[in-house]
Amino acid sequence: MSDNYIPLYRKYRPQKLEEIVGQEHIKQALTNAINLGKISHAYLFTGPRGTGKTSTARILAKSLNCVNGPTVNPCGKCASCVDITNTVPIDVIEIDAASNRKVEDAQNILEKIQYVPVNGKYKIYIIDEVHMLTNTAFNALLKTLEEPPKNVVFILATTESHKVLDTIKSRCQRFDFRRITTDDIAKHLRFIADKENINISDGALYSIAKNSAGGMRDSIALLDQVSILGESKEITEDDINNLLGRISFDILHEMAEYIIQSNAIDAVKILEKIYNSGNEPVQILTNLMYYFKNLLIVKNCDSKTTIDLTNLNEAQLKLLDKQKEEVETHQIVFLIEKTADYIKEIKTTTNQQMWLEVAIIDLSNLTNNTKLIELQNRLLALEGGTVVQTPVRRITPPSSPPPVPPKPVLEHKEEPVKRIETEPAESEVKTEPAAEIANTVSEEFAPMPKAKMTDSSTDIRTLWANLLSYIKSPSTQALLKLANPVKIAQDEVVITFKQAIFVKQANEGNKKTAIMEAADEMFGQKDTPVKIRTPQEGDVEIGKVAPLSKPKHATPSEERKTLTDNEPNVSEEEIQEVEEARQVQPEKKTEHTEESTFESDQSKMIKELFDGKYIN
Repeated sequence: MSDNYIPLYRKYRPQKLEEIVGQEHIKQALTNAINLGKISHAYLFTGPRGTGKTSTARILAKSLNCVNGPTVNPCGKCASCVDITNTVPIDVIEIDAASNRKVEDAQNILEKIQYVPVNGKYKIYIIDEVHMLTNTAFNALLKTLEEPPKNVVFILATTESHKVLDTIKSRCQRFDFRRITTDDIAKHLRFIADKENINISDGALYSIAKNSAGGMRDSIALLDQVSILGESKEITEDDINNLLGRISFDILHEMAEYIIQSNAIDAVKILEKIYNSGNEPVQILTNLMYYFKNLLIVKNCDSKTTIDLTNLNEAQLKLLDKQKEEVETHQIVFLIEKTADYIKEIKTTTNQQMWLEVAIIDLSNLTNNTKLIELQNRLLALEGGTVVQTPVRRITPPSSPPPVPPKPVLEHKEEPVKRIETEPAESEVKTEPAAEIANTVSEEFAPMPKAKMTDSSTDIRTLWANLLSYIKSPSTQALLKLANPVKIAQDEVVITFKQAIFVKQANEGNKKTAIMEAADEMFGQKDTPVKIRTPQEGDVEIGKVAPLSKPKHATPSEERKTLTDNEPNVSEEEIQEVEEARQVQPEKKTEHTEESTFESDQSKMIKELFDGKYIN
């Protein structure tokens, strides 16, 4: 290396606040502080690498210790300014906290801090990467940072402010350095290239700026590296891509087109060319992922936002604008996510080339697969979620009650009765809403339209029977046989017991929870209010009702013989139970008395369900 050669990032380091690229908010704040003479004893500069933290610290030190200072425009000729420029100052001490992080190093600073400045007005300590100090070293500096000696200024710089103790940050004026925009970096690189007579295109400068991730120092260092290529020809974007191991936009566009068209064969052929050119598998997929990211931006953003976020030229944006019509947004997102997964896989595998080929083939089939997934999701949305399978048809609880079509007039024709191959399982019947169950029983199982009930308690009786069918706990079912429903609705369920002890048992956690869960399942909602109490004046007693999922029918033997095979089976035990209930009635016929409520209502329900009649 030549003795006179100075790297560009050092040669073009800013020497005044106005020369700092970007960071307008920081330049304005420090300028006002210097002009007003409001100099703090401690500053904390934080932000990404290469954004100007250390350079700003040196400029601030030069502005304070200049012979004309404090001034925003240091002369650059006095002894103090020259020493800071040549990085050999006496009154400005730069410390690398990464290599001086012990408590002994902090104590060494405290020992020398008592000495007065030699050339300048301030003794300034610039501690770079301050987050590397140990907690013990931080605590040693804590008191001095809070109340330092006169004319002593601390400037702390860090890329990881979250690692700095809060007690330190609270004693400093904090300035957050932002990433420098791509446009600002490209403009500054053009200024340097013109000054250094570097023959480079604007596209190449933009490629350098995008690669730096908002850091000016990295951009200038890369420009310095490629400057040797501009002796005989102009440095192009392809030169930058080859130097960085990037893939050109045209090749990425061709590969992405094959992937979107699900053409795995041609996509793999393009991959072989890229891989044989010396590109690493991780770098190939990373470039492809960023291409899909730009395609996603083009598809979902306006033109101005697209230019700001992608930094592509007009021809490239035109190609992406045409390609966006061939793919949907969710498919692009799916491609990006899958590419990221394969990047993680390739980083940990020993056979990277194989997984790279697998990744491209898989990506080439994702667009078709995502269309299938979209179709499945739409079907599920149309079906309303969980589908209940029944022997006759699939019943889905609607989100809102659909309009009821007019019932067709049933004509009595001699047609064979449809037979049902299998009986509905108990769990399937329990998941149907009450209205669907009633329609299923009346339309599928009844050989003829059943007579309308005239009892005022018919509606609540049906709802009560349906609610009992959803009760899963046997003990709760047994207890509810002694209960009487007063109100069964979506807004509230009211159940009464004649004895207070049963009210207490039903209000216990497990039993009441079982009733609430049954009501939630019945109405298709959550947290249905359930009130259990003793009877009050005005309550109507409907009597004992069996669960709808297990109906207990008591019909004369002559009527049962005429039933078709599609009617539900009735066990002999159920028939015997109802017949015994009828026999215990007193011989004297009484109508609508409390003693005969259970027997008459039970028999009446069975009679009306099968459109039957009593035979003495």
